[in-house]
Amino acid sequence: MVRSESCNASSSKACREKLRRDRLNDKFMELGSILEPGRPPKTDKSAILIDAVRMVTQLRGEAQKLKDSNTSLQERIKELKSEKNELRDEKQRLKAEKERLEQQLKAMNAQPSFMPPAPPAIPAAFAAAPGQAPGNKLVPLIGYPGVAMWQFMPPAAVDTSQDHVLRPPVA
Repeated sequence: MVRSESCNASSSKACREKLRRDRLNDKFMELGSILEPGRPPKTDKSAILIDAVRMVTQLRGEAQKLKDSNTSLQERIKELKSEKNELRDEKQRLKAEKERLEQQLKAMNAQPSFMPPAPPAIPAAFAAAPGQAPGNKLVPLIGYPGVAMWQFMPPAAVDTSQDHVLRPPVA
């Protein structure tokens, strides 16, 4: 609010100084009302400046804390993105392994469970024993090599937890 009623258009030095002081006072009043909104503005210039310095210092501290927090959050974001990418890679690897295992399971289920994966070859020593013609029914039959026969027994027959009661040792 410029007080031009006391100064005429000649703008003497005293008049210019008065206008400068009035502008300064107006800015102090504006600063006082900004520092404590809702309360009547302070008129003491030194109290206004003290409050302004306190407020600027407080705001600088808060700004520095926010910058530090932002920096740490940005680092955390980078760590989480890296972990996310690692987990995505592991997921893809596990998915591929799962598909491979499913294919193996399908292949195992496709052939009868009582048959070994490949037909066993009869060793040459048993193919034609002395005195037997090849293809004779007297060729000894050996079991399926590498296939445990207990797998085909019912679980109750394989359970050995009660053997000591059912079949006591004979001395």
